[in-house]
Amino acid sequence: MNAQKISYKDTLNPDPFLNTIAQSLAFFYADYAQSSFSDSIKTALNYEPEVIPEFSDDVYCRRLAEMDQRSPLSFDCNSITLNTVRFFAKNRRSFVKIVLGRSALYFDLFEEKLAQYGLPLELKYLACIESGLRPQVKSRAGALGLWQFMYRTGLYYGLEETSYLDERMDPVKSTDAACRYLKKLYGIYGDWNLALAAYNAGPGTINRALQRSGSERSYWSIRPYLPSETQGYVPNFVAAAYLMTHHQEHNLMPAPAKIHNAQLDTMCLKRGLSMKTIANSLPWELQEIKDLNPIYKTEFIPASENQRCVTGPLDRILLLVAMEDSLFHLDNLANGQNAANLGILSTSNPLFEDDSIVGTEVFHKVKPSETLNSIAEKYHVTSAQILEWNALQTENLYEGQRLVLKKINTLKPVVIENPDPKPIPKPKKYHTVKPGETMSKIAGKYRLTLGQLKKLNPGKGNIIQVGDRIRIK
Repeated sequence: MNAQKISYKDTLNPDPFLNTIAQSLAFFYADYAQSSFSDSIKTALNYEPEVIPEFSDDVYCRRLAEMDQRSPLSFDCNSITLNTVRFFAKNRRSFVKIVLGRSALYFDLFEEKLAQYGLPLELKYLACIESGLRPQVKSRAGALGLWQFMYRTGLYYGLEETSYLDERMDPVKSTDAACRYLKKLYGIYGDWNLALAAYNAGPGTINRALQRSGSERSYWSIRPYLPSETQGYVPNFVAAAYLMTHHQEHNLMPAPAKIHNAQLDTMCLKRGLSMKTIANSLPWELQEIKDLNPIYKTEFIPASENQRCVTGPLDRILLLVAMEDSLFHLDNLANGQNAANLGILSTSNPLFEDDSIVGTEVFHKVKPSETLNSIAEKYHVTSAQILEWNALQTENLYEGQRLVLKKINTLKPVVIENPDPKPIPKPKKYHTVKPGETMSKIAGKYRLTLGQLKKLNPGKGNIIQVGDRIRIK
């Protein structure tokens, strides 16, 4: 039977989902506002003529049945889900394209965590309707993050909030919390549709609806007794999952993705550090640092007993590891420590010019074609000293890099006593995996990036078992 051409309604009423859509679109356009690609993106999403394919009910039901057979979740084909799928396919096209693009950044993480807790991988689509895959999206009720945790629920699942950070916006920690919450809800109801409804409305609301419906124990039977938002929640999940799976058939192509999850790495800091100091010292834009580290409310990464970490492209993280100690020193100066005595700080100009003397140190900005050796000769020091003073692990420099140089006796060479021409190789060290630990946590504990830890343990994936021995040095 061919689908009739009728007007389809949004199943979420009132409109928290519309709030998610509006914020997702605004964030997306902001991403490309300074790009020459911006106009073509807007045209592709909203204005250019494009074909919107239509299919019969039989086709939709066949595709949903195939999804249903491949998943523990229920992808029911009924008049409600059909109505919602058609509405999404016609009226939510821009939103679906943007979420498809954002999935490159988050779906690998979601699937890893879902697999770790033994949950259906299709639950990754839940974050699409919760936040549009934007950690910064906030509901009118105050829910925040990729998985839209309320403040109290976030605290219950270990998501910390301070003046500097909110772990509801941390992709890794919030995803772990969402997995634990979903697993608990499924344990209560033994039905994924009811568990999803409880994720939206809370177990109390679902329990009251179950009591009012009598002996019925399915989402569709208690749906009339649920709030209007929750009545549309499961149909919207089905529609989102369907279009993310069958987007090509509906002429829906992903919007451009700035970065993919596989391109990211993480390192944990010993002390607090300003994002501006990182951006000013590395070839890394401040906005990208903020976008990839949404957990932080401000541009400052605070110190903590549980080391705070920075996520970014692998090449930037490697530079950050190499320059960590130098960055802490620069950050202290930028924040005004000893500023009254030094008299060099300025709010309008860069902290240092190409060469600046501060106390007993010199700061040098690397120019084109300069090498470590040429800089060492200029300041009458050795290359080894520059490597040591800047905690560098490689002699490769880049234009604009700021180096810390010791100013001792007007920069006369410092003699290194008793040099050992044959350093003794350091012994290998191992860590035994404890309950609750992950590769990321172990890497942070030993001040390694996740990439470095994996390099030390070739063949070891992200999934580790209690008792495993992980090489850490």
